[in-house]
Amino acid sequence: MKNNYLGQMIKTLRLEQNLSQRKLGEILGFSNQTVSFWEIGRLEPNIDTLIKIAQYFEVSCDYLLGLED
Repeated sequence: MKNNYLGQMIKTLRLEQNLSQRKLGEILGFSNQTVSFWEIGRLEPNIDTLIKIAQYFEVSCDYLLGLED
């Protein structure tokens, strides 16, 4: 089973801001199903989307990927 640290971070940050998957998807320009797939590890966002997620949550891409605290 592959590690899904990124998906868990997206979910954690989303829940900290009391956002639904649908609302986060709307903010980022994706469907709620896509957000769900990121969170469960079925899909991974591409680099441009990773940057967009990091900018929205005001964290670094390294933080999202578990490379820094």
